[in-house]
Amino acid sequence: MNLVLIGIIIFVIVYLFLNWFARTSSKKIASTIKKILVYISLIVAAIFTIGGKFLFSLPFLFVILSGLKIKGLTALQMFQLWRLVQYLKNSGKFNMGQSSQPKGSSSVTIDEAYKLLGLKKGCTKEEVLTASKKLQQKIHPDMNRDVKTERLSQLVNEATEKIIRSDFN
Repeated sequence: MNLVLIGIIIFVIVYLFLNWFARTSSKKIASTIKKILVYISLIVAAIFTIGGKFLFSLPFLFVILSGLKIKGLTALQMFQLWRLVQYLKNSGKFNMGQSSQPKGSSSVTIDEAYKLLGLKKGCTKEEVLTASKKLQQKIHPDMNRDVKTERLSQLVNEATEKIIRSDFN
């Protein structure tokens, strides 16, 4: 139902645009296009001014992540993984393999574990295991020999263990 409605709206907009385009002089079309380009340029300039650092680093991040050849990740999943790594770096829990914590202690909290697996509290044990398995299939070091994902894989394992120990035992 929604696709039909969206299709009708797009059709009407395209029809009105083409109708206007056929009836208008070329000078008026050129001036309208110039105005639209000026407005779009001003909006883009404002967005770059306000969000500068993040906006400039995000496209560069996608280029780097696509070069890493992590198999099976979509752009949205790569963005979510990047946000998670940034969060873990800021909290001091992701040091690119140089863990400052003792081997026996878990480095993720229960909330971070749920965020890492993309789950919400109250899910079933099977959902936890399924989410962990899907994520491990994408980031496990055996699947991505070109990329160093050992620490990410360890974090997924720790998150899974933490959730199972705290919520299902």
